[in-house]
Amino acid sequence: MRVAVNDDPEQAREARRVLHDAEVVVLTLPALCELVWVLRRSYRRRAEEIAAAIRSLISASTVIADRPAVEAGLATLEAGGDFADAVIAFEGRRLGGSIFTSFDQEAIELVAAAGGKAQLLS
Repeated sequence: MRVAVNDDPEQAREARRVLHDAEVVVLTLPALCELVWVLRRSYRRRAEEIAAAIRSLISASTVIADRPAVEAGLATLEAGGDFADAVIAFEGRRLGGSIFTSFDQEAIELVAAAGGKAQLLS
């Protein structure tokens, strides 16, 4: 988080050092979902800024991330939707699910617009 927002320059510098010196950095989907949520809600960052920050993070050769799931999340984020919803839909399809279900109308519309089957729960 500190690397992305630089709200505490000393901690950001230390975080960059750790990331730079690490042999491997694993960015899990839950951690990225949390990062997006905090950047949107607390720091009021625009979707484009968040997507650029995440793409920068995952582009490092030492970073391991579920890149297809991350890209699905970023595509939805940049289309105005929720990163986590897209990651959940992607994971569901990858694990064999055929229909994304949610109470969230916007999530349903974005999944359907991307070609997925979706069902709105009431």
